[in-house]
Amino acid sequence: MTTIRSIDFETTGIPTEADPQAIVEIGAVDISLGADGSQPVMSTTFSTLCNPGRPIPHEAMAVHHITDAMVADASGNLGNIMGSGVDYYCAHNADYERQFHDPGIPYICTYKVALRLWPDAPAHGLQFLRYHLNLPVVSAEAFPPHRAGPDAYLGAVLMVHILDDGRASLDEMVRWSSGPALLPRVNFGKHRGSKWDDVPTDYLDWLANKSDMDRDVKANARHHLKARANA
Repeated sequence: MTTIRSIDFETTGIPTEADPQAIVEIGAVDISLGADGSQPVMSTTFSTLCNPGRPIPHEAMAVHHITDAMVADASGNLGNIMGSGVDYYCAHNADYERQFHDPGIPYICTYKVALRLWPDAPAHGLQFLRYHLNLPVVSAEAFPPHRAGPDAYLGAVLMVHILDDGRASLDEMVRWSSGPALLPRVNFGKHRGSKWDDVPTDYLDWLANKSDMDRDVKANARHHLKARANA
């Protein structure tokens, strides 16, 4: 039996080197995979509020609507919910959750996997993919969005859909998730909106080797340069 735990954290903000921020809510849903290749089975959703030990900024409240009063007496923590017996974690934009919890268990990023499997989708956010892929969602379980339990549930439904799709192994998904996001289109500059396949080679070379663009952009440029070299 293999267990993938879909998780979602609501927090006080985006971590930085100066401020690691704190968790205010944790959500989780387990996906069990039988060795016989049977249909993945999802557990019920578990969620708990956590006292972050600090005020929640209004900017964060505006996203998840969790207030200081709601977490004042909360007793949840990572030990309550992460536990043991898990083979993989999955999350949408898993790099974010990994900043708060990284015990050495492999992570699968459903966002990065979705970019690989459905590169022509107009967007790859979790809520968009719910409708674009016509996921079999129980609406009450997925509401409200931007709360840990509903988002962990929706992430689990997406993960099951990815498993049922069958085009990527768990090892491939872990490898994709450990690297940069493979963006389907250029989202900046004079080639904004173009497919990477349509970007001139000299521009890709500049992005990869001479620009000060971020890691994902450079990695995308290198990926497509390598693909052209091997064609």
